Amino acid sequence: MNITKWLYGGIMACTFAMQAGGAAGATPAGKVIEVVTFKLKPGVTAAQFKLVDQEVEVQHVSKQPGFVSRESAAGENGEWLVIVHWRSAADADASMASFEKAPAAAKFMSSLDAPTMRMQRFGK
Repeated sequence: MNITKWLYGGIMACTFAMQAGGAAGATPAGKVIEVVTFKLKPGVTAAQFKLVDQEVEVQHVSKQPGFVSRESAAGENGEWLVIVHWRSAADADASMASFEKAPAAAKFMSSLDAPTMRMQRFGK
């Protein structure tokens, strides 16, 4: 199986799990905060990833309808955090669905250690 398709499958599974579980009090029309944590693949440096991360933000995520803001940061233990604010759950869902087709997304996903990735969605 193609690793990129496997990674996208994992993201989509996380998305469906978030939709099924949802955040307490979250509404489809409410403001949404997505929180993603992960580690980088062995051999991918923080400096390399920062460029890829910026690329996916500028070329894809920030151009999606309903995008409010995005930030990312590295933790002390090699873990990374990405927080994305969306106008609505529908906007977040649409962005996730388009992510697979984005060229910058393939570079982003190929930098991650997929089993360490965790995605959560919170309603505001």
